[in-house]
Amino acid sequence: MDMGIKGRRAIVCAGSKGLGKGCAVALAAEGVHVTLVARGRDALDQTAGEIRAAGGAVEVVPADITTAEGRKAVLAACPEPDILINNAGGPPTGDFRDFTHDMWLAALEANMLTPIELIKATVDGMIARRFGRIVNITSSAVKAPIDILGLSNGARAGLTGFVAGVARKTVVHNVTINNLLPGLFGTDTMFSRVEAMARGAGISFAQAKESRLKTIPAGRFGTIEEFGALCAFVCSAHASYLTGQNFLIDGGAYPGTF
Repeated sequence: MDMGIKGRRAIVCAGSKGLGKGCAVALAAEGVHVTLVARGRDALDQTAGEIRAAGGAVEVVPADITTAEGRKAVLAACPEPDILINNAGGPPTGDFRDFTHDMWLAALEANMLTPIELIKATVDGMIARRFGRIVNITSSAVKAPIDILGLSNGARAGLTGFVAGVARKTVVHNVTINNLLPGLFGTDTMFSRVEAMARGAGISFAQAKESRLKTIPAGRFGTIEEFGALCAFVCSAHASYLTGQNFLIDGGAYPGTF
């Protein structure tokens, strides 16, 4: 299927690795000019090289998107994006009793306030051009909260509530805002959590990994390519009737009907 977005421009946050990379590669394969932003230059250059080798157009912005300076830098590189992929690493796990005020502020800054600032900076231009696709990568924990992910549960749920209102105001202008809720994917971040789980439980990494796999009806972890394909469709010209939605992609792990 031709997604109908060839020639569009996209900003992909945390686009050098993991799920962000999956989105960037999928969009570039559809002919979208991708601007990648992340803190690590080496990983950015590696992903950009892979995209260019496949015939895609890409530029990189080494910056911390959670800072005003970082947002200014990426918007200078791509001042009129048609597509915005908001993405940031999850905050620390743990017991909520141990979360300090500063930890809460950092979680809110990365996983709620930064996406809102980027939406605010780009949505009016999208409205004027009569095309826009904003996708927020959140977490399956928004749908089914996980006790040790209190910081993530709170910050991402706040973003979800904000989007639910704004998305209904922009869709008439062909600007949609949606959220992708990943479950367990085979990324560095997920495997680092498996390692932490193994250490905490006094078991091997293989045992901890097997324990996690048992929670997934699909019997495997998701791939960044699968995630990117869903992202590309939600960003496509065919998805103009989808807005304010939360798309769970977790291999069937969530057991509910809704």
